[in-house]
Amino acid sequence: MKFFIRLLFFIIGLSVMTFGVCMTIKVSDIGVGAWDALNVVLTEKVGLSVGKWVMIDGAILIFVNALLVKRRPDFLSFLTIIVIGSLVDFWLMTVFNLFTMNQFIAKLGMLLVGILIIGFGAAIYLQAKFPQSPIDNFMLAIKERFRVNLMMAKTIGEVTALVPAFLLKGPISYGTIIITFTVGPAIQLFFPYFEKLMQRLQAKY
Repeated sequence: MKFFIRLLFFIIGLSVMTFGVCMTIKVSDIGVGAWDALNVVLTEKVGLSVGKWVMIDGAILIFVNALLVKRRPDFLSFLTIIVIGSLVDFWLMTVFNLFTMNQFIAKLGMLLVGILIIGFGAAIYLQAKFPQSPIDNFMLAIKERFRVNLMMAKTIGEVTALVPAFLLKGPISYGTIIITFTVGPAIQLFFPYFEKLMQRLQAKY
């Protein structure tokens, strides 16, 4: 039963989180997160879907992470990135393919709500303690390899995606800055509530 609860948190959390990610991608002309900017511009320049590039990035990072920490690749995290990439494509091709947004205020509002939803979903999915996405593991690998704090490791990880996205003229703007500095606090806002919920459910069942 405890495994089922964790699986439920994992699936619901990733579904909600990717919905929020797709909200920010929908208004990408005002800027999206570094990794999403890279995936969007690769879709525009090369082809394939955004979700497919999420999976490709993840697969590459699995081996990069292994090299950084000098351990075997964490192939289980590839399952997580497959789920994330599939959900991103699902939301973009269904819900977010049905409408367009033109007004600046509406785009900004959608960006901010998207950030809150990302934080909400991530706070749920992290409670499952299943293999994290390769991007999250990339940050942890940087921290371990270069002995820097989490904030510095996150910054290095973001810059790793930001540079090629910028060079390829991806959707980088003020929205990118907003996302970079607000997703972490958004996760922290919701995390304690779902941590307590998970503890209560596991104690009950």
